[in-house]
Amino acid sequence: MKKLSNQITNEFEQRFGDDYLLIKSPGRVNLIGEHTDYNEGFVLPAAVNKNIVLAMKENGTQQARFYAVDKEESFETDISGDLEESGLGWPDYLLGVIDQLRKHGYEINGFDCVFGGDIPIGAGMSSSAALEGGVLFGLDQLRDLKIGPVEMAKIAQKAENDFVGVQCGIMDQFVSLNGKKGHALKLDCRSLDYEFYPFDQQDVHIVLCDTGVRRELATSEYNVRRQQCEQGVAALQEFDPDINSLRDVDLDFLILHQQDLDPIVFKRCKYVVEENRRVLQACNDLDRDDLASFGQRMFQSHIGLRNEYEVSCKELNTLVDIAWDIKGVIGSRMMGGGFGGCTINLVKDQQLETFVGQITDQYEEALGESVKIYKTKVSGGTHLLNSKDLAST
Repeated sequence: MKKLSNQITNEFEQRFGDDYLLIKSPGRVNLIGEHTDYNEGFVLPAAVNKNIVLAMKENGTQQARFYAVDKEESFETDISGDLEESGLGWPDYLLGVIDQLRKHGYEINGFDCVFGGDIPIGAGMSSSAALEGGVLFGLDQLRDLKIGPVEMAKIAQKAENDFVGVQCGIMDQFVSLNGKKGHALKLDCRSLDYEFYPFDQQDVHIVLCDTGVRRELATSEYNVRRQQCEQGVAALQEFDPDINSLRDVDLDFLILHQQDLDPIVFKRCKYVVEENRRVLQACNDLDRDDLASFGQRMFQSHIGLRNEYEVSCKELNTLVDIAWDIKGVIGSRMMGGGFGGCTINLVKDQQLETFVGQITDQYEEALGESVKIYKTKVSGGTHLLNSKDLAST
């Protein structure tokens, strides 16, 4: 972190001078609760110690001047009028935040921003949400906007939905902005109420194993799964008009009406209902410091995603199967939309290097492909960095 922060500050000072804010905005993992968000259910993410660092200050003009250290690219535009897409991609995440702030009635003047990070792109740790949240937090500080935590997450999400054009949910932005060190965050995706649960596991790493597989199938099948859940809700409303989403369905009621649902729709609904219950049970596990039970729920989540929701793939299944038999692995499952991407694993530190070696070797032996490994710990959400923070990293 200190090396990254020094790199950002040196670059900013060379380009724009001093007297700036320095902000850390983290990536995230989702410990459990997959495909529950759009069903108004529960998720249990956590911010992690892979970050984007931003240096920002107002410049007294109506020009926004950005520099992306990792890409070695700069972008400048007048923000006094209507904003347009940059054509470069990455500036749109910052421009989208400006666009949303203005639509919410906040006055934004020109500013300078230099940023870079160590969040791996495409590995499911939500670098885009970290960037949106970081620039939003910085503008909130620079302009003394006093935006609340829930509204801030909504603005960041809308920036990605409306300006960038990615129809993401709110979980990524919410936990990146509002995460708490040593805790997981349970988010109610209906009300946006949230609670923290202890996850201060000094002897456990959260390890992501990235298949490198990125399939277009994920987007189309994601839409199909949403439609199937909606079909299930519509059918169940015939028997209980108070049901507005699968969040309102308990397992006994669903099984009672199994014959009233298409068999595939029933499988999809059953997974979501059980996954919501697993999230709540997993929170209780954390309260009791029962990480073994928590890990078993992760395995159960993967089985449901593989067999009932059918969004896994051979690469993800192979990684979970290998992890299941490695000593020191507490839990493992696929993370994200599916059909590729990462598995998330809880691994005891004593067996961490053994895990990395075995998962790498056995995956290559099974599929003839390599796997990327990312080791993380739970961290706090987006915040200002100061000299004390840098000295401790």
